[in-house]
Amino acid sequence: MKQELDKESIKALIQYRIKRAKETLLEAEVLIENKFYNAAVNRLYYACYYSVNALLLKHRITAKTHAGIKQMFGLHFIVNGRLDPKLGHFYNQLFNDRITSDYDDFIAYDKEMIDEIFPKAKDFINQLSKIIEINDQL
Repeated sequence: MKQELDKESIKALIQYRIKRAKETLLEAEVLIENKFYNAAVNRLYYACYYSVNALLLKHRITAKTHAGIKQMFGLHFIVNGRLDPKLGHFYNQLFNDRITSDYDDFIAYDKEMIDEIFPKAKDFINQLSKIIEINDQL
């Protein structure tokens, strides 16, 4: 059984996950500049994943898998109207894109696709970061 974290540890972990989200977004930029678009999709997904993870932790919502995190995000923030459904749709699509880019054969993302995904990922992370900061009470 995992040890329960105290408030300070939770705050530190939330801050770390937001930092990882922003760093991973920068990793994606480097990959895009070098035309590694499939790898960039992976990093964009993980950047958003870290921010969702931080949001769930903030609200003491746990999940053990990527699919579980996606499900808890939808259930606790999208379905009930706490966040714009567009964010949920984007995260679901990015989840699927990451799986496709990592595991499917003969799939090649291109600059046009990445030019559509990247700003949405950046906005997604910024919106979740602001929500976490606004609700700084644990």
